[in-house]
Amino acid sequence: MQSLAMIENWPVPTAAAAVVRADGTTVGAHGPTSHRFPLASVSKPLAAYAALVAYEEGAVELDEPAGPEGSTVRHLLAHTSGLAFDEHRVTAAPGTRRLYSNAGFEVLGDHIAKATEIPFPEYVRLAVLEPLGMSATTLEASPAKDGVSTVDDLARFAAEVQAPRLLDPRTVLAAQRVVHPGLKGVLPGYGHQNPNDWGLGFEIRDSKTPHWTGSSSSPATFGHFGQSGTFLWIDPAAGAACVALTDRAFGPWAAEVWPPFTDAVLAELASR
Repeated sequence: MQSLAMIENWPVPTAAAAVVRADGTTVGAHGPTSHRFPLASVSKPLAAYAALVAYEEGAVELDEPAGPEGSTVRHLLAHTSGLAFDEHRVTAAPGTRRLYSNAGFEVLGDHIAKATEIPFPEYVRLAVLEPLGMSATTLEASPAKDGVSTVDDLARFAAEVQAPRLLDPRTVLAAQRVVHPGLKGVLPGYGHQNPNDWGLGFEIRDSKTPHWTGSSSSPATFGHFGQSGTFLWIDPAAGAACVALTDRAFGPWAAEVWPPFTDAVLAELASR
């Protein structure tokens, strides 16, 4: 895909990208796709997927207590537990505000580790990474932000999310639907959003503006970006997903180049 070559003009030392259709085929890739990049918060969809495997295996229930009083596994996945961003401190009642929380995902990892009697990094490996052949990926330490992966591996994950084999498709569909609709909140790097919609571990584009995806991205687009200059989006309307990984921290450069890049990818997909 010619549009992927746009990453050559990004002000970053290293970048790689790929596009994966809903049938699992990689229709284009550019850059060092086997290079391992820190994922930052693109770790969260991997952790969430493992949590959903734990749910389907019966190790946890989405509405069982987890985290602060009144909070559940579902609240933790949807950033509505009331926990602060990077502190294990309660700042709101569960289900009342969308408070993006690394701490919430760390509590989630601990909860699943206790329920399964398997350390969470090992559980992610057994439940998600090994079955998908993601041999270059690790998620050690914080499940919120300490993943390391490659474009090749995340392309496998993007194929799985679009055509699930590890989970019931109905579970994955529920993960990309809004949990606790109508909640306001801050989208890190993009300010206050009303509403600030999230599913189970995935951010949902809806009508957010500004946003890190493209102006032509459908409202149904979901995914995640990371402060290490990384993103993964899946656009059901386009029937495709895109992964882009870099080694420069997110900043104004990313807000400037990511949306037109996404628009170019979507336009090229539509023209095929």
